[in-house]
Amino acid sequence: MRVPAHSVCTAIRDDIVSGVFERGSRLTEEVLARRYGVSRVPVREALRTLESEGFVVTRRHAGACVAEPSEQEAADLLEVRMLLEPLSAARAAQRRTEAHLKVLRGLVRLGQERARRDEGEDLRSLAGWFHETLAQASGSPGLIALLTQLRHKIAWMYAVDQPARPAEAWAEHGALVDAVARRDAERARTLAAQLAERHGAVHRLRRAARATTVPRAGHVRTSQRAVNTASGRN
Repeated sequence: MRVPAHSVCTAIRDDIVSGVFERGSRLTEEVLARRYGVSRVPVREALRTLESEGFVVTRRHAGACVAEPSEQEAADLLEVRMLLEPLSAARAAQRRTEAHLKVLRGLVRLGQERARRDEGEDLRSLAGWFHETLAQASGSPGLIALLTQLRHKIAWMYAVDQPARPAEAWAEHGALVDAVARRDAERARTLAAQLAERHGAVHRLRRAARATTVPRAGHVRTSQRAVNTASGRN
């Protein structure tokens, strides 16, 4: 069975974001195909997609390598997200479904519980799910795709600290959901902008050491794994 290129793309992107493949390291088709248990064809297609997304660059005499974004490029990503997330929230207020509201309210309840218990790692995951669901509620495929790509790249470039007052942050998430439920687009836009500014303040730029070659078997941070062949998003 031919493995879809988008599944290979997701696997390589995840390994780049998690630091398995360090910035500047070479990504050879042969090694990647062996790592994920696929042929070189979907690997080649995946690398082209990742290059269009900015995770991979092609260098003369070196071939495909993990990109090395500058500090300014990283800062620009946070700025773009601060512009897009309020737009997404306003669209969500106009287009959300009851199913979206149910998920968003459930995430807020969980976030408030975890904040009381000071469970920081869970809070980071819940915040990610919250903003992904809010983007989905916007009903705009192009906007969803942009925000998804931004989320991947920001996770690659930044570490995220725990907010100083997590309970207050999740109260703001709850207020945003209330505005979305009332279909108050302008209020949702304003609250999302405040949340984006708060969230941006707890990001720390990652300092990654440059590598020159793709990790060999036994030198990667995670074990060799087969690609998930189930259909899904990039």
